Amino acid sequence: MRIAMVQLASPPEESPEDRRVRAGSLVAQARGADLVVLPELWAAGYFAFDRYPERAEPLEGPTVAVAREWARALGAFVHLGSIIERDQHGRLANTAVLLAPDGTIAHTYRKIHVFGYASREAELLTPGDRLEIAETPFGRFGATTCYDLRFPELWRGLVDRGAQTVVVPAAWPAARREHWRLFTTCRAVEEQVLVVAVNAAGRQDGGVELGGHSRVVDPWGKVLAEAGADEEVLCCDVDPAVVDRVRAEFPVLADRRWPLAGVR
Repeated sequence: MRIAMVQLASPPEESPEDRRVRAGSLVAQARGADLVVLPELWAAGYFAFDRYPERAEPLEGPTVAVAREWARALGAFVHLGSIIERDQHGRLANTAVLLAPDGTIAHTYRKIHVFGYASREAELLTPGDRLEIAETPFGRFGATTCYDLRFPELWRGLVDRGAQTVVVPAAWPAARREHWRLFTTCRAVEEQVLVVAVNAAGRQDGGVELGGHSRVVDPWGKVLAEAGADEEVLCCDVDPAVVDRVRAEFPVLADRRWPLAGVR
């Protein structure tokens, strides 16, 4: 499986419309990839909190529409990162979307752990309440978003549902870059999954510098690819069967002591 990580910047002076066009030129560099992944809320800009209501869109809105075109043109799965989704009741959510090569929606995930520290996400957005897995030719995919990295019980829930690869779009600040490296590696080893974590780059509203360093980590904790701090497209070849091999060689997940862990 060839993975392309589109580590995109969302400068405040750029409109979402112009950004979708520019993102398309970067995505086009991923030709030959089987899976293309973008960051969290790249179209709206994660830190553009005052503009969330005006930049919210339905699931079938302009960002999904343009990403459908990318998927069809590349013949690839496109995880478009996430959008500010406005549902039929007017509620806003941070919604990640995976598109199949024919442009159909293969998976959605509404961010469960919305962020409150130095952020208005928890104030503005409704948390998700569902975990689901997508079946793909490359195994079973799950998704979390950014802050979810800090909650291992969520990841264990994905593994219990069969996840082998977990995609993580993010807008993780440079100030906590070492946490980003730590948690992406830890979740890969702890859950014995392939982690594809794609972060934003550049500066966003409020002068916040994003951390970049998108990375692919295998279940042994080996970093298969890691980007730098700036905007770039980075490709990586991965054997999805590594997950089954690691789980067979070192079957730690089978050794859990559920009653002692307080699980009912």
